[in-house]
This record gives sequence, structure tokens and C-alpha cells, in this order.
Amino acid sequence: MRFALRRGWKTAVRQPNPKSQIAIPNSNMPAPLVLILCTGNSCRSHMAEGILRAAAGSRLDVNSAGSNPAGYVHPLAIKAMAEIGIDISAHTSKHMSEFLARDVHTVITVCGNADQACPMLPGQMARHHWGFDDPAHAPGDQEEQLLVFRRVRDEIQKVFNAYAAGWSGTARPPQP
Repeated sequence: MRFALRRGWKTAVRQPNPKSQIAIPNSNMPAPLVLILCTGNSCRSHMAEGILRAAAGSRLDVNSAGSNPAGYVHPLAIKAMAEIGIDISAHTSKHMSEFLARDVHTVITVCGNADQACPMLPGQMARHHWGFDDPAHAPGDQEEQLLVFRRVRDEIQKVFNAYAAGWSGTARPPQP
């Protein structure tokens, strides 16, 4: 496995596995599964999931999970995403163990704790760590907290839109 450092982010890429499920245009093959992990799976990972789903469309199968799921999606995350036209109100908080039996192409961690807790998953070809502040711990009243959710949402949107734009269905995912 090769590690590269990019602007403080940690990236690991394995050599392509011929048995991996790669999206091939106009084929019946399933889209590669990208799993976005965070500790609580209540804010950042759901915002990233919604943004990447919207940006990548059917090219990727995008899901999120947590190493210690909170059991809910934060209402301010839902509100911040609705402001940009992405509805995550039906998302549920899931444990990463739900994906152990699935062929996960890429794991992206969005918080340091999840990066440390995440095992290698079956079929995993790439792993990225792109850390973002946790808006769930923002101080202040609800309006001040919402400002933090918006800032984090916008940071996530820049990174994950770039990732989706670089995805070509090849075995090696793009590097933002």
C-alpha cells in the first residue's frame, strides 16, 4: 500500500483488484461503493454522503456509517443541506459493521477518530482521510451553530464535488 500526503490529508491507494466492481458505462455492473465514515454518523458523514450522491449520480454507490453511531441525523445538518437543495432527512445513522460483508471500493473518513477505528474492508482499493470540524459541538445558540454547519457543509462540498468531478469509473479514484 502506498501513502501520500496532500495538504494535510492522508491517502492510501492499493493496486487494483481485478475482482473489484468498477462502473463501466452502459454496462450492468454495479457502481463502486464509496463508504464515508465518521464517529457518530450524525453530521459530517451524512452531509458528505448527500453531496457526493448529488455530484456523482449513478457513477458511485455512496453510503455513510459511524464507528459509534449517534442513532440520529442532526437536525441542523438536515437544515443546512436543505438550503442547497439536498434532502438528507431520510438518512439513518448506521454502524460501519453493516458494510463488512460488502465489497467496499473506497473508504473516506471525515474525522480523526473514524480514521483510527476503521479496519480494511473487503474489496477496499482506496482510503482517504479528509478531516472536517465537527459542527455538532459548535457553541452558541441555534443560529450560531447553524453558521458552523453551513461552513462545514461548504468545505465538504468543495472537496467532494472535486472528488466526484475526477471520478471516471477507473480503478484508481481521483485525488482532490
